[in-house]
Amino acid sequence: MARRLRAICRRWIGGALPALWLLALAPVTQAVAQAVAQTAAPATFAVVARMVPDEKAVFATVESRNVVPARTRIGGTVTALSVQDGDQVAAGQTIATVHDQKLQLQLRALDAEIAGLHSSLAQAEIDLSRASALAHSGAVSREQLDRARTAVQVATSALNARIAQRAVTAQQQAEGAVLAPIAGRVLTVPVTDGSVVLPGDAVATVAEQHFVLRLLVPERHALDLKAGATVRLDGKELGETGPAFGTVTLVYPTIVGGQVRADATAPGIGTYFVGERIRVWVPAGQRQAIVVPAGLVFTRFGQDYVRVRQKDGTVNDLPVQRGLPLPTPAMPDGLQILAGLNPGELLVRP
Repeated sequence: MARRLRAICRRWIGGALPALWLLALAPVTQAVAQAVAQTAAPATFAVVARMVPDEKAVFATVESRNVVPARTRIGGTVTALSVQDGDQVAAGQTIATVHDQKLQLQLRALDAEIAGLHSSLAQAEIDLSRASALAHSGAVSREQLDRARTAVQVATSALNARIAQRAVTAQQQAEGAVLAPIAGRVLTVPVTDGSVVLPGDAVATVAEQHFVLRLLVPERHALDLKAGATVRLDGKELGETGPAFGTVTLVYPTIVGGQVRADATAPGIGTYFVGERIRVWVPAGQRQAIVVPAGLVFTRFGQDYVRVRQKDGTVNDLPVQRGLPLPTPAMPDGLQILAGLNPGELLVRP
């Protein structure tokens, strides 16, 4: 019986001890986080009632300003494909090569014609020089001399025409290189090596690296959304610890499906995925509120307090009601106080 009691006690202690440790460490962890925030808070802070934006949470999509297809300029067979989905390309970089065997055959035919025209021109020049020499002695007529000169001009023009035609064919063969239209990231590659393409077919789709946040805002907030307005992002979705802020760059003048489209820029967006959804808080009006640094608020026995310096120099702890976080670029750790503070009071860092 004693052995059985010892086993039960050992099992109970082994299972309950980790939970007890977690319960014991929870206040310590909260205290450490609060101490870090208090260290970053200013030594004193004057309470004022300020106008703050009434934020509304919407979802934005990371999109590229321009998504451009890289198209072929000639038809043929894809013989070299040097990119795949997700690759980074520069403007003018060769991403594929299209080969048309007919162009090579045309070049050979034109080379043969040009060689024959060179021979014809050489013979015409010999005839002209012979006729010129005989014309001085009166052995040939003036008409025969003019015919020899005309034959040289005709041979020269035919040779120049074939040389120009060969240059056109050579340029068509050089246009088999498919170039990246812009610098950015390759989104799709719908062809493979050996694919047969026609002139104008898309070999790859390239997204310009200048990514934006495409916002869809309800139309009732359209009047409050203007170019230059500041929007707040969830920094955790961008790999940052604190809040991130962006700026509205363009508000589209059309309403589709009861929503207004707008573009915003922010640092850190679009590092890889296009189409990623990010939560964004947009301004939807203004209201008056009291916002203080979060490090000036401390919790004791489940109640939030701030330390206020009185006019006589004494410092008292006053209970306050905590509201939602309202971070701004000037105050990244801003916290709204719903009750307990009045404008003009001076807060002291605890």
